[in-house]
Amino acid sequence: MVPLFYNTRSLWARRLSTGLTVVGLGLVVFVFSAVLMLANGIESALASGGDASNVVVLRKGATSELVSGVERDAVRILTTDPQVASGPDGMPLVAGERVVLLTLPSGRTQAMNTSARGISAESFAARPEVQLVSGRRPLPGTNEVVLGRSLVGTSPEAALGGELRFARQRWPVVGVFAARGGAFESEVWADAMRLGTAFGRDDYSSAVVRLRSPAEVDAFVKRVEANPRFTLEARPEPAYWADQASGLAAFIRVLGLFVSFVFSVGAVLGAMITMYAQVATRVAELGMLRAVGFRRRSVLASVVVESAMLGAAGGVLGALGALATRWIHIRTLNFQTFAAVSFGFSPTPAILLGALLFGTGMGLLGGLLPALRAARLSILDALRA
Repeated sequence: MVPLFYNTRSLWARRLSTGLTVVGLGLVVFVFSAVLMLANGIESALASGGDASNVVVLRKGATSELVSGVERDAVRILTTDPQVASGPDGMPLVAGERVVLLTLPSGRTQAMNTSARGISAESFAARPEVQLVSGRRPLPGTNEVVLGRSLVGTSPEAALGGELRFARQRWPVVGVFAARGGAFESEVWADAMRLGTAFGRDDYSSAVVRLRSPAEVDAFVKRVEANPRFTLEARPEPAYWADQASGLAAFIRVLGLFVSFVFSVGAVLGAMITMYAQVATRVAELGMLRAVGFRRRSVLASVVVESAMLGAAGGVLGALGALATRWIHIRTLNFQTFAAVSFGFSPTPAILLGALLFGTGMGLLGGLLPALRAARLSILDALRA
């Protein structure tokens, strides 16, 4: 086997072409890993909005809260289930909620769709991950609202002490809350009764039910769906939010991977051209290796390893570039809920390992044909070159 330091010195001796090839491979790996991080960020942002002890109750067949309807009587019946947890005041942690779409200004000339959630005191108690970071909760029976942290600063009015305007009414902002980076941080929360009156909604969109233990979720789901008094279905809250993320994440992942594939073809061709040039300028060297006793397979392996080193370097460069995007946050429309959602690039060890393997694989493919050509060189012809 040809020593690895020979390949390293060969790459360094031709550092201009080596550097350009590594940069080209790195750009493709950057796109590949950034796409996966982006899709993972969407799934993480929405899935983190669920608590393992919570269940979301919707009308049977509804795909989201926006198209669902739950009667008030049904919510009252849910409070009588023996497995429902109780709050500090002893009241069952069942909250009927109304979800509507708002169009709020975003900048001077733009607007964005945002979900507004009509809540009650039990909504906060059922979701311990939702914590106020400034201000206070809205008072029942008033137009006061609290904003998810991701909405702050999206417009001059979207801030503590500001005043939103929708449904021909004014809604003072009295607080800002965080929810571990979940989907709730992209919502406006207001009193359920006032929001229902403003939008002409009598029934609830959904109900959130907090159980005594996550182990009781499956049994509760079956009881709800088997109850003949209403046509409802229940879903574990993490599963519900994961479903809301699946469509957008899949779209970004498929589109991004297609783009990565197209770019990778060009990167592989670039690596192939580089390795062909390496072989062409080292014909005498390769002939000498054969003359001193190295076999054809050793020469072939040497060129393949050299190309893989190029790919691995590109993989490391692309992965590091993608890691730098983890502090970038994006707002886009989730076409399953028709509301804007804020999320970031979320790296994982599996994605970074995949980026490194993807870069190495492109290098291997690019070096395979040049390696075969090098291995087939005649010793006499090579030494005469």
